Amino acid sequence: MSRSFGRSDLANGAHRDVAIWLLACCFMVAVMVLLGGLTRLTHSGLSMVEWEPIVGIVPPLNEADWQLFFAKYKQTPEYLKVNAGMSLADFKGIFWLEYIHRVWGRLIGMVFGLPLLWLAFSGRIGKAMIPRLVGVFLLGAAQGGMGWFMVKSGLVDNPAVSHFRLTAHLALAFLIHAWMFWLALDILADHRPSPRRLHGEAGGTMSWLAGLTILVVITLLFGGLVAGLKAGLIYNTWPLMDGAIVPRDLFPEGFISLFEDIKTVQFGHRTLAEVTIVVALVGWFRARARLGAQTPAAIHAVGIMALVQVGLGIGTLVMVVPVSLASAHQMGAMALLTLCLWAIHDLRRRI
Repeated sequence: MSRSFGRSDLANGAHRDVAIWLLACCFMVAVMVLLGGLTRLTHSGLSMVEWEPIVGIVPPLNEADWQLFFAKYKQTPEYLKVNAGMSLADFKGIFWLEYIHRVWGRLIGMVFGLPLLWLAFSGRIGKAMIPRLVGVFLLGAAQGGMGWFMVKSGLVDNPAVSHFRLTAHLALAFLIHAWMFWLALDILADHRPSPRRLHGEAGGTMSWLAGLTILVVITLLFGGLVAGLKAGLIYNTWPLMDGAIVPRDLFPEGFISLFEDIKTVQFGHRTLAEVTIVVALVGWFRARARLGAQTPAAIHAVGIMALVQVGLGIGTLVMVVPVSLASAHQMGAMALLTLCLWAIHDLRRRI
């Protein structure tokens, strides 16, 4: 991550406004992830069969428009193999969610891009910040392309998107959110008094947080694979899977099974989640023992959110992926990653 930039990188005291703008964009990306999850869980993502970044913002306005959109959908593998005979009313139900998802993405681009131009040309952000913000914008543009690249994979033969492309799409969203959040923390921290420094074993706590964050990222990436393969719809028991702690018939195709085989992918995700919660709780209790009353609030938040997230994951599995719980579990992953970043940023200012 980037270092905090100095006061000389900012101008005219606008730093707080820039941080608030970035945090607002973080919130919008979080909503985008929620909409994307709902789109996937309700099987709405393949209802729009074209990618038109400009004119695509206009929805069907009359019956003729609806019939045209529906006719295009009827040519897709999803309609032919899954939804044959679907009524126009049912099509409208899946269309609107995907439409809102796409329009929200365009809105994020505007809310980020237009203020960025104004801030840059008005001199209200320093030169050191501009390349970082441009990098975020370019990632956002790439995310739009990745979204269509993902959808396109489900419009050919198999009415399901590539689980690799879905995971890449999810990972980009998390990366954009994390980068903006870190930059906002940099801005806010640079104009606050330095907090009280910690002594003793704070360095060990930092190592724990860094390792935990890596585990969280790997686990959520496997969550993307699970979602793409619909692997959460089988073996809906915990802690046993297929009647055993380590089920039989894992890795039927060797190492590649970890990314392709439904059973092995689910086992990988749930095992990573179990390791993550153990690391989170052990590190949390050790941090409290090391730092005592000086333990930053962010570290407590990480420990609590880890418990909430594992509970959401188990609930999603044993209840066979209800939309509400699955959506909450996905957002829990974003919340946990965000809190890990906050804790790292806060702790490094204290040691």
